[in-house]
Amino acid sequence: MAGLRRAPDGRAPAGVPYGMLRHGLRSGVAQWLLDRVPTPRRNPFTLGYLAVVGATTTFAKFADPELVQRLQEASSSDGHNLLQHPLRALVLSGFWVAGEVWMPYLWGFAFTLAPLERKVGPARAAAVFAVGHVAATLLSQGVVITAVGAGRMAPEVMDHLDIGVSYGVLACLGAVAGLLSWRGRLLALGGAGAMIAGQIASDEDVVTAVGHPAAVLAGVALWRWLRRVERRPPRPRPAAATAGGAAPARVRTAR
Repeated sequence: MAGLRRAPDGRAPAGVPYGMLRHGLRSGVAQWLLDRVPTPRRNPFTLGYLAVVGATTTFAKFADPELVQRLQEASSSDGHNLLQHPLRALVLSGFWVAGEVWMPYLWGFAFTLAPLERKVGPARAAAVFAVGHVAATLLSQGVVITAVGAGRMAPEVMDHLDIGVSYGVLACLGAVAGLLSWRGRLLALGGAGAMIAGQIASDEDVVTAVGHPAAVLAGVALWRWLRRVERRPPRPRPAAATAGGAAPARVRTAR
């Protein structure tokens, strides 16, 4: 099928049908959307973590409630567990979601962790998620432990269930904001601030009031590191060998 030739000045000829221009526009928009859909190749960490969280959410919904409660209490990063089993509490608490609804976390991962992973790679995206989860957990529960020790809060607060992925998600939101334009950065951080303010006003939970802002700030603190990684030029690929397996011939230059 013969194609349409361009004019010598590079512009499309006057006879190009308007329908073809609309088709090209639709194709460009569709390609832009497809380039941002998480795939196993582009987002292995995001999809793998979502699979784990989806499995634990399904288990919590259909398994024996007493068994689920025991497992979640053993995984909780509450004050008592952090003092007695810190590593177990910090790791396992991030493999559950708070509640039985998984879909909101799918969108949370899609708009925070997935774009961050596309920009900086799975290893660094996982590092941001882990830093936000650990830092916000230690800071929020540290406030609780200190308040209980000072007699400002009841000791029972140290046994309240503390599980979920919200700290990691918010840390990725704060981190990816630093890789956007200034308008996108204001939109991302403004949305995070409004959401956190609404949660604090409606819930009045100390752990949430301290942990969620701390998670966003942990992501913001990694901006310089992530920008340096994003701007690093890709490594040049080695020259491909010839079909017979021999190295490509060298070209001599005159001296």
